[in-house]
Amino acid sequence: MSHSTVPRSKAEATKPVEEPAASGDAAGPPDAPPRSKQGKRSKQGKRSKLSLRLRYRRDRVLLLMTLPAVALVLVFNYLPILGNVVAFQDYDPYISDNGVVSILNSPMVGLENFQRIMEDSAFWNALKNTLVLFFLQLVLFFPIPILLALLINSVIRPRVRAVAQAILYLPHFFSWVLVIAVFQQLFGGAGIFSQLLRQNGHDGLEVMTNPDTFMFLLTAQSVWKDAGWGIIVFLAALASVSPDLYEAAAMDGAGRWRRIWHVTLPALRPVIALLLVLRVGDALTVGFEQILLQRDAVGPGASEVLDTFVWWNGVRNQDFGYAAAAGLIKGVVSLGLVLAANKVAHLMGEQGVYKK
Repeated sequence: MSHSTVPRSKAEATKPVEEPAASGDAAGPPDAPPRSKQGKRSKQGKRSKLSLRLRYRRDRVLLLMTLPAVALVLVFNYLPILGNVVAFQDYDPYISDNGVVSILNSPMVGLENFQRIMEDSAFWNALKNTLVLFFLQLVLFFPIPILLALLINSVIRPRVRAVAQAILYLPHFFSWVLVIAVFQQLFGGAGIFSQLLRQNGHDGLEVMTNPDTFMFLLTAQSVWKDAGWGIIVFLAALASVSPDLYEAAAMDGAGRWRRIWHVTLPALRPVIALLLVLRVGDALTVGFEQILLQRDAVGPGASEVLDTFVWWNGVRNQDFGYAAAAGLIKGVVSLGLVLAANKVAHLMGEQGVYKK
C-alpha cells in the first residue's frame, strides 16, 4: 500500500490549525458559560466523601483493632484531665468515699491556688532545679547515645557489636533502687573508691551526699541507665543508610570523619529532631523516683524538682488543690515547649512529632 501523494490545496495548506481547548473547557461547546466555582466545590466534596467512605471500607479491620487501645487512652489519659478542676477548688477528698462527689461538693476558690504558687519561694526553687537538671541532661546525656551508636556501628564483627550493645542496654532494665544502690556501693562514703582513697592516705568521696554535685550525680545515673535505649534507636536509623553512600564518599576522597559528617549525621537528623522534641516535652519531668529516693541525702534545697514538689504538697501535706495547680502549670508549660520545639523542627526541614 502506498500513501496518497495528492497535494493539498493552497487554502488547506495555509489554514491555521485550531488549538485544542483547555482541559477545563473541553467538555462543553465554545459558547457554553464557564462552570461555577460552587459546582466545582460540590463535586470535590463528593469526591472527598467518597474517598473517605472507600478508605473506611478498606481500613475497617485496622480501625477495629485500634479500638481497645483508643479506649484505654481515653479512659486512663484523657478522662482524668477533667480532674484538673481540683486546681480551682479547696478540694477535700474526705467529704465522700466517691471522688466525683468530693469534687462536686468542694468549694471553688478561683485562682487562689495559683496566686499562692506565684508567691511561694519553694516553687521557684523547684522550677530552677528542674531547669538546671534538664539542661545538664540535654547537654551531657543526649549526645552520648549518638556517639556510642556511631562507635558500635563502626565495629566490623557482628558478634562483638551485639555483645557491646547488650552490655550497654542491660542497665535499662534495672530499677532506680538498684541503680542508686550500685552508685552507693561505688561512690558512697563507705564505697569501694572511698575505701581505696583512705587506704592510700586520702579523704573519702562525698558524692552521694554533696548538694553541689547532686545534679551531675543524677545525670551520670541517667546516662548509665538509659543510654542503651537511645543507642538502639540510633542504630536502627543507621541501618537504613545505604552502604553505597559510604562507598561513593570514600571514592571521592572523604575520610572517616568526613563520611560521618556528610553521610551518617544527615541520616540521623530526622531521628535526632524527633527525640529532641520529645526530650524538650519532658523538660519538666526529670525523674521523680530517682530524685525521691535520694532527697533526704542532700536535702530539699538541692533536690526539690516540680514532681517532688507536687508530691510533697499533695500527698504529704494533703493540700490537693495547691498541688493540682502546680501540676497544671507544669503541664501547660510542657505543652508549650513541645509546640515550640516542633516548630523549630519544621524550620529545620524535619517532620517532628506531626506534620505541618
